[in-house]
Amino acid sequence: MFYISDIKETRPEECTTPLQEKVYDTLDELKLPYKRVHTDEAITMDDCTLIDEKLDMKMVKTLFLCNQKKTSFYLFITTGDKKFKSKDFSHALDVSRVSFAPKELMDQMIGTKIGAATIYSALIDENNDVKIVIDKDVVNEEWYGCSDGTTTGYMKVSTDDIIKRLLPITHHTPAIIEV
Repeated sequence: MFYISDIKETRPEECTTPLQEKVYDTLDELKLPYKRVHTDEAITMDDCTLIDEKLDMKMVKTLFLCNQKKTSFYLFITTGDKKFKSKDFSHALDVSRVSFAPKELMDQMIGTKIGAATIYSALIDENNDVKIVIDKDVVNEEWYGCSDGTTTGYMKVSTDDIIKRLLPITHHTPAIIEV
């Protein structure tokens, strides 16, 4: 049986990664309310279904992408139920075809491992090496469900707070696309 903790509205007692610590430090500093749960390791969107039910929201799907030369990087946030089509993404941004970035670059560039990609990586991307791209359908949701930078910590926060309060302090202006 998949473990999900009770809902908490405070940071974990211990953070397990530098990004996770930065996430909670920033949320506390901005006084952004959130609800979170601790879980067994969740890697796939199927694993997130029970988390969605517990937090009464829909988890986003966050993909770390790059061009063939590995010179342009994207963090693409879409709804959990959409299939990713490189052609549609590339067409919407008018860029060359993209694919999943190598897992070795995940920790180096966005501070996570596979299954934990998150919008919060913008907090550590100080040079804006990664372009944030958000599906219009995500922007239209009241709640933003995502990882806290780990595969065992998930949270629900206001989508408006993510777009209007968190991203501006990272100096990332998201591209909003329709796919």
